[in-house]
Amino acid sequence: MLNFTVEGAADGTPPLIIAHGLFGSARNWGVLQKRLAASRQVIAVDMRNHGDSPWFDSQTYPEMATDLAEVIMAHGGRADVLGHSMGGKAAMVLALTQPDLVNRLIVADIAPVSYGHSQIDKIAALRHLDLSSVTRRGEADAQLKPHLPDDMLRAFLLQSLRLSPEGASWRLNLDVLERDMPRITGWPETNGQFTGPCLFLRGALSDYVLPTHAARIAQLFPSAEHQAIEGANHWLHAEKPREFQDAVEMFLTA
Repeated sequence: MLNFTVEGAADGTPPLIIAHGLFGSARNWGVLQKRLAASRQVIAVDMRNHGDSPWFDSQTYPEMATDLAEVIMAHGGRADVLGHSMGGKAAMVLALTQPDLVNRLIVADIAPVSYGHSQIDKIAALRHLDLSSVTRRGEADAQLKPHLPDDMLRAFLLQSLRLSPEGASWRLNLDVLERDMPRITGWPETNGQFTGPCLFLRGALSDYVLPTHAARIAQLFPSAEHQAIEGANHWLHAEKPREFQDAVEMFLTA
């Protein structure tokens, strides 16, 4: 089963499951998880090949959906599900294939489509890090800066760097993520439909959810609502955490 962290007490209402995006982990959601847990139990997972979850030989959306289903079954059998980016696609596949497990669905800045971009460049940059020479996060940051000049992106990726007396290592299965990148940026063939409450929450400055995606979203999620967070890009939950929290709580309590 996936590694996960739990905040808040079970009170009979469905818990909220949070599925992070590519290269992320449950710890990226720590502050929001605690805030959202003021009114419900919130479970943030490490997706397969990320964080402290097991490493597997593949990274497909049907597999990621099954992983989420196992966590839900271990916590009452029905949950609200929030997924961002890769986690959003996994949450959508779960809702389409096992709708009885999903009470309400929140998809953060991703659409049920294949994308033409790749994140291989991030993996290439991480491979430039000489793990044998790193004892502090600051050293790793200095090594990565020529390859990843974006300070926010480096800080995010370095949250997946494990530092221990035995040496530095990644909490990311880079080999599998690199090999399955076309599957991660793609979208599996699905014929199901999720008719339950669904919110597509996007960053107003992001180009991940476009007007051209509206018909596909409506086909698969006929009850979908749409909301944009002004001033936010793809990392809307990190860029505008209060606005993101407000939108999530309003939808879950509607």
